[in-house]
Amino acid sequence: MSCFLGIDTSNYTTSAAIFDNEKGIIQKKKLLPVKSGECGLRQSDAVFHHTQQLPEILEELMGDFGGSIEAIGVSSRPRDVDGSYMPCFTVGLTAARCLSSVMKLPLYRFSHQSGHIAAAVWSCGNLVLLEEPFIAFHVSGGTTEAVLVTPDAERIIRTEILGKTLDLNAGQLIDRVGVMLGLNFPCGRELETLAARCTLSQKGRATIKGCDCCLSGIENLCRRAFENGAAKEEVAALCLACVEKTIRSMSDAVLAERGRMPVLYAGGVMSNRLMRDGLSRGREAYFAQPEFSSDNAAGIAFLCSLKHKL
Repeated sequence: MSCFLGIDTSNYTTSAAIFDNEKGIIQKKKLLPVKSGECGLRQSDAVFHHTQQLPEILEELMGDFGGSIEAIGVSSRPRDVDGSYMPCFTVGLTAARCLSSVMKLPLYRFSHQSGHIAAAVWSCGNLVLLEEPFIAFHVSGGTTEAVLVTPDAERIIRTEILGKTLDLNAGQLIDRVGVMLGLNFPCGRELETLAARCTLSQKGRATIKGCDCCLSGIENLCRRAFENGAAKEEVAALCLACVEKTIRSMSDAVLAERGRMPVLYAGGVMSNRLMRDGLSRGREAYFAQPEFSSDNAAGIAFLCSLKHKL
């Protein structure tokens, strides 16, 4: 039985996972605490909370595991580009380096974005995606990007940015609108529940520049609607309709430029089931299972297993 440990300490989630070639993935994760009414954390606070939560997460994960680990994988940076850095990832990297040294195990470093893409590939059940180039959308609170993914012997996957947000990230937009409506941060799940209660059809709008997008205008649109008396359900549905229209328009622009190929949607925002029908229409689309859409170490553990085989 071959098992691999993955660690990810992203901006809002502490997570660790074990990938078992026979049984799949065991995962434990915990959100970082954010005060009511606030839309995020300073990096110094995120680092502090990760140092408190990661030992608990690892103890809980290993307590349910009776096998042996062959290698350790960790997300050490946000993206696979020079200069990509975020302090919160140093917590996971430090822990992984200590474990690797003490346990005498190989250590493999990946980007957080690669982990998201790998988790989506594994959980959608279509591993052949990793054999040919495809388009992946990473849509979360910290990233809104369309990337070209190509197989790579060293990193397993190599990414090239094709389109991105020019202002707000989609997850930031959703959290800002959600906090305005009195929801708990992070607001994605509650906003989806609220939007599902809307009985009026909401027509989304999008601002696209080539393959890039702008999202700040949607926040202003939702704020005006709420201040003018629109029900919370209507504002939530309007916000999500605009996000869907934006990602769909970016998808169309990227495919028009690069030609037809599979499109994979990953990241916490893409766990929203209300958007999936619209994004699937007219293209070969794949989605991560909801539990593997938001920040997680599952993709890192899976990448670790693939890297170790090489």
